[in-house]
Amino acid sequence: MSLSARLFRTKPASPHAFCDTGLNRCLGAFDLTFLGIGAIIGTGIFVLTGIGAAVYSGPAVILSFVLAGLASGFAALAYAELASSVGGSGSAYGYSYAAFGELVAWLVGWDLILEYAVSVAAVANGWSGYFNNALTAIGIGLPDMLTKAPVAGGLINLPASLIILLLMGLLILGVRESARVNVAMVFVKLLTITVFVVVALFHVQPENWTPFMPFGWFEQGADGRPIGILAGASIVFFAYVGFDAVSTAVEEARRPQRDVPIGIIASLAVCTVVYILVSGLLTGIVPYTELNVSSPVAYALQVLGINWASALVATGVIAGLTTVMLVLYYALTRIIFAMSRDGLITPKIGRVNKKTQTPIRIIVICGVFMSAVAGLVPLGELAELVNIGTLAAFVLVCLGVIVLRLRQPDLPRPFKNPFGVTLPVLGIISCGALMAFLPAITWYRFLLWMAVGLVLYFAYSYRHSHLNQSA
Repeated sequence: MSLSARLFRTKPASPHAFCDTGLNRCLGAFDLTFLGIGAIIGTGIFVLTGIGAAVYSGPAVILSFVLAGLASGFAALAYAELASSVGGSGSAYGYSYAAFGELVAWLVGWDLILEYAVSVAAVANGWSGYFNNALTAIGIGLPDMLTKAPVAGGLINLPASLIILLLMGLLILGVRESARVNVAMVFVKLLTITVFVVVALFHVQPENWTPFMPFGWFEQGADGRPIGILAGASIVFFAYVGFDAVSTAVEEARRPQRDVPIGIIASLAVCTVVYILVSGLLTGIVPYTELNVSSPVAYALQVLGINWASALVATGVIAGLTTVMLVLYYALTRIIFAMSRDGLITPKIGRVNKKTQTPIRIIVICGVFMSAVAGLVPLGELAELVNIGTLAAFVLVCLGVIVLRLRQPDLPRPFKNPFGVTLPVLGIISCGALMAFLPAITWYRFLLWMAVGLVLYFAYSYRHSHLNQSA
């Protein structure tokens, strides 16, 4: 077999790929929907709504969320079709293996490792800030040396490190236990958001929505960075990062062909409505120019003088960011587990513990690494890097639907995108457009990471791949 044939050799796309892997099949559609909501509602709604309005879009941040939601929606439908038909390991990694072959699958998996690991560490930094604020409010705040990275004048961001280690222990216990904790915290988040919506409805000042589009659709800011609705959409897209984590649970879903598509689409639909509602009310009760703060929702309620609601929102933020980290951490370990099982990463780390039915070695390695990064490195500007990795994965998933429609038209598809390949094509165009509005430095960092991935592939993965060894 030629080199090119081996590099692009694909796994068969088959609905019978939902085989026994040693993982515990215990998640239903309800669990998967809340898994998605747990991953999505967090940093986006509690932080990026304010930044998106104040810096990029003004009150038209509502439209930025709509555009980002549409791009995510097209990708979600593509994920749903592949989840119901391809099976296997789930995630963009598994789907790319079936559609494009091993080399592209490796690059997508490498991309997803960056996306999820950086996301968890970055969110842990945000969680640390809110947690320390809560401690300060009751008179036991931590000193700067224990809440800042060395380059920021501290010793270690201790809360950020410890929360990841705590989640590591929870994931080791098992996916059912993790899912139960996630559902409880999602209810806290939704209660928090409900309180904000009810309070805000009675304090809207329509004049705050004027001008509605102060920066238009697209302009250049004073520092040369893009601003406007389209640029805002490329930034607030971070708010939708996480729904694809539902697809990584395909091997622990009771009825993956039915439950995974439901979980993906339902979680994204719920969160999109919530984002539009909250961003509209937020810019209606406080002038958008005042919202460039770390906790705009809580800040807006403080401005209104409703301190009890502001305190409740702060509690919801802590719960919300915790579930985001939990689900993204879970997704990261399942992607590495799939790559290890395929031989692209050493199989020694992918063994499933018989008692907990979880890949403990992967969980521990990821947890220790992310805990160190979160504690020692400030990650305030990495949202753009996460976005470009996610958007690249979304483009390939949409393209994968088209490729498999051509290669295997008779493949059983319990869920199938309507209108032929129109929606996947729109997904490619919309996600590609959002990538185009990201800064050049983000592209350089992303390409450097992918170059490192190529080196690792040809140094180890190509020679140890189970698929190539069987050729």
